Amino acid sequence: MSDPQQLREELVNMSRVLGDPAADCVILGEGNTSARIDEETFWVKASGAQLPTITLEGFVRVRFAPVLSLFDAEDPSDETIKQVLLEASMDNKAKQRPSIEALMHALLLQEPGVNFIGHTHPVAVNAIVCSQQAQEALSGRLFPDEITCCGVAPAWVPFADPGVPLARQVAESVRDYTERYGQRPQAIWMQNHGLIALGATAQGVETVTAMSVKLARILLGTYALGGPNFLTDKQVERIATRPDELLRAGQLGLTSSNK
Repeated sequence: MSDPQQLREELVNMSRVLGDPAADCVILGEGNTSARIDEETFWVKASGAQLPTITLEGFVRVRFAPVLSLFDAEDPSDETIKQVLLEASMDNKAKQRPSIEALMHALLLQEPGVNFIGHTHPVAVNAIVCSQQAQEALSGRLFPDEITCCGVAPAWVPFADPGVPLARQVAESVRDYTERYGQRPQAIWMQNHGLIALGATAQGVETVTAMSVKLARILLGTYALGGPNFLTDKQVERIATRPDELLRAGQLGLTSSNK
C-alpha cells in the first residue's frame, strides 16, 4: 500500500507542473488529476480547485466502489451523481465535492500500470481535437520520441457529456484500443475536449503530457507544408520495441520498474 500522504504530495507537485501557465495546458479551474492509493481508494482533485496553485487540501480521498457503481446506473441524475461522489469521499471535513470527472479517473485507475492520471486542455491539443481533421491528423506517428513517450498510437474518444456519459465513452475507447494493440493507451485524445495522460508515475504523466503538446504543435506545423509525413507501420513497431527505447521509457517514469 502506498503512503497516502506522500502520494498526495507527488500528486500536488505533478498537478502544479501541468498547471504551470508556461505549459499552456490549463487556465482557471480547468483540468483534473488523480492518483491511486490502494485497491479501494484514490486521490482526485476537488471541484473548483485550480491546478497552478493547488495544495494538499485541494484533493479528496475517494472510495472506488461507490463511484464505479454509477456505471451500472441506467441514467443517474446530476443530483444523484453529486450525492454519490460526496458520500464516496473519506475524511472530508470541508465537504469538498470531487470533480465530476472522478468517474473517469476511477475507471482509468483500474487499468494495468496506471497509478497517476493528468487530464488537461492544452491549447495546441485542443486546436486539433476541435478540428474537422482531428482523426486524420492522429492516424499516424511522426517521430521516435512520440512513440517512446506516448505509445504506438493515442486513443480517440468521441465527444460526450462530462460525467457518466464521458466515462462510458472513455471505457469503450480504451477497450477497443486494448483489443487492437494488445496494450493500454498512454495518451487519450478527446474530441472537442482535451487530453488524458496515463502513467505508472507522476513523472510519466508529465512526460506524456509534454510530448503530446509537442506532437500537437508539430502536427499543426506540418499542415502548413502539405500535411504530415507519417512513419510506416514497420518503422513504428521497430521504435516501440527497441531495447534502448524501452529502457528510456523506464527512465522517463513511463513504467513502474524504473522510477
